[in-house]
Amino acid sequence: MSSLSLDLFHQRLRRMAGHAQPLRVLLTLGSLMAIGSLSGHAEAMMPLFLGAIASALAETDDSGQGRLRAQAVTLACFAAAAFAVVSWIDHPLLFVPGLALAAFSLTMLGAIEPRYKAVGFATLALAIYAMLGIDGGAAAPGGTGRLGEALWLLAGAAWYGVFSVAWCTLFPAQPVQAQLAGLFRVLGDYVCFKASLFEPLRGIDMERKRLSLAQLNTQVVGELNAAKEGIFRRIGSTRAPTGRIVRYRGLYLIAQDVHERATSSHEDYNALADAFFHSDLLYRCQRVLALQGEACRRLALSIERREPFAADPATGHALAELQSAIDHERAQLREPRRVALLASVEAMAWNLAQLERQLAGATEPSARAGRADMGLFDRSPRSGREMAERVRRQLTPRSALFRHALRLAVALVAGYGVMLLIHPVRGYWILLTTLFVCQQAWGDTVSRVGQRIAGTALGVVAGWALLVLFPQPWAQSLLAVAAGVFFFATRATRYLLATAAVTVLVLMCFNQVGDSDALMVPRLIDTAIGSLIAALAMLLVLPHWQARRFSDLAAAALRNHAHYLRQIAGQYRSGARDDLAYRLARRNAHNADATLSTAVFEMFREPGFVRPRAGTALRFLIQSHTLLSYLSALGAHRVALPAPQQLEALRAEAEGAAAALDALASYMEGGSPDAGEASAEPVDPAPPETVPQESDASDHAAKLFRTELALVRQQIEALREQAGRWLQPQPDGAPRN
Repeated sequence: MSSLSLDLFHQRLRRMAGHAQPLRVLLTLGSLMAIGSLSGHAEAMMPLFLGAIASALAETDDSGQGRLRAQAVTLACFAAAAFAVVSWIDHPLLFVPGLALAAFSLTMLGAIEPRYKAVGFATLALAIYAMLGIDGGAAAPGGTGRLGEALWLLAGAAWYGVFSVAWCTLFPAQPVQAQLAGLFRVLGDYVCFKASLFEPLRGIDMERKRLSLAQLNTQVVGELNAAKEGIFRRIGSTRAPTGRIVRYRGLYLIAQDVHERATSSHEDYNALADAFFHSDLLYRCQRVLALQGEACRRLALSIERREPFAADPATGHALAELQSAIDHERAQLREPRRVALLASVEAMAWNLAQLERQLAGATEPSARAGRADMGLFDRSPRSGREMAERVRRQLTPRSALFRHALRLAVALVAGYGVMLLIHPVRGYWILLTTLFVCQQAWGDTVSRVGQRIAGTALGVVAGWALLVLFPQPWAQSLLAVAAGVFFFATRATRYLLATAAVTVLVLMCFNQVGDSDALMVPRLIDTAIGSLIAALAMLLVLPHWQARRFSDLAAAALRNHAHYLRQIAGQYRSGARDDLAYRLARRNAHNADATLSTAVFEMFREPGFVRPRAGTALRFLIQSHTLLSYLSALGAHRVALPAPQQLEALRAEAEGAAAALDALASYMEGGSPDAGEASAEPVDPAPPETVPQESDASDHAAKLFRTELALVRQQIEALREQAGRWLQPQPDGAPRN
């Protein structure tokens, strides 16, 4: 085999490894099918497959040891759920309250961290799979009885766990590699879109572009969080990573810095477009940023292929030409306003040069880029007491998770009652549909209702056709395996096709032990009933509309912005230090902005009567994200100011802006609007004549600081205006927010 062919083979192998869970499902279901065929236990295929699927649903990214511990917890939960179903299913007086309590408690586990959320959901799924087995497989000829069905389920779950733990042990860094590649890919998309803001065209709808930028920023923040958690799980408490994780941690920190610099805004873009309409300055800024966006995408590809990353010399040339154009423009300008705006363009050019330096740091094997502090903040609970405290904090009707847990419990009990009234035989598909369709957000639930019904119909038609075309049991087993793999390959992106695939899997498996034709029509009816119950539960049982959360989420975003500003101002004393405290404040600000963005976009998926002021919320989001971009610019230009009086004056101004943000947050939470307005007045602690003369570099940094703070104060005023509109008294009959 030639070296070129060998390289292509390795690249294809790595691409396949990027789809790790479908590969693990393929290995698990394929081996279970082989074992069942060789042993002559065709009746065990259905519970074995369903147990493996439940175990895969509980899987989250982890290290080898972490995955082993999680698998042990998962199997313990599965065993408790399966044996409880076996014991109580014939006793409705015990079963119904047990089902409600299990649904509520297991859903509340999501308050601890995502891995427990996955385990809780998968345990509920396995409990319903156990009901299905008792209802169907245990009564089939050659069935193993209720206890046997439960044991087959647990055996399938454990068998998938073997592959899961082995995979995490053999390929510990592969998930982080895939996460980082995805991070730099979406970061490249963000940077390339940000470049479109630099077109010197008049009449551009900048608010629409800012809104799209906020959406892209939400994706970047999500990828940053996933990459950080993946890296931290492999570092653990030792803080001494080895192997490729050292480089991946450095690349993650580079992505954080690139993100801050890419989100920075140094001036109102419409003002820049008006001032330099007849110049090519902004086009040159646009070209540099577009090249850097492409560099992020190339870095994602190099991470994916494990190839060295090389910076593009064209970006360096473009930066040099941009600086030359700035020098030329400065030599000709006389108007004070354009001179001030040119200073903002120069600050942008410096920021772009630093962004390029960060990307160039990705070429180093360790990707440290000169950092001394590379620590990461551990958000996972450290003890059982902390786990219990996290759950306790969510035990309030104000919590979206609490409402979802109670709603799901009511929906499952209602589904069980409807099942007993309509057709108690094989009616547990109603519960299964309700479980998978009922989501925490209204928009997600409604979307899944349509996709679940359409996917089930498609799966029934496809399953019927495949049963006719392939009557051989071995062929149907292969089709079941393929359907299971396809389900896990598409469930996060194409839910309709995933539903069709799992329907085909169920039909193929049931046909091994009975007549699946009798299952087709009931499956469609039960899916429609379960979907309707989920939708009604979302509408009637403690509905938690995003408009009711908006004030709290907006206040949280404002407080995090204020804390970020204080961290930035503090570093103008010591100079730029990307220590853990600063990076944590920056990450919390972006997380809060992303949460607010998600809530606002979810609001537009909800019924119109519950969001009478969605337009105000949208404008607030745009202003909040713009404020964050100005804060990012302050963070990107951190530098030590040597003059004490100048430093204290600027820090006092920053504290005044931060206090205004805190006051506005209190106003959003129900405080007095008068207090918010009083705190929002800009602070000018020292008259200009009392500030001593500084060096050019220090004076430039101070001017830039004041320019950005002026933009921040403008955004605070705009936010206060939107807050007043949001909190003004509702007209009679309108729902309260």
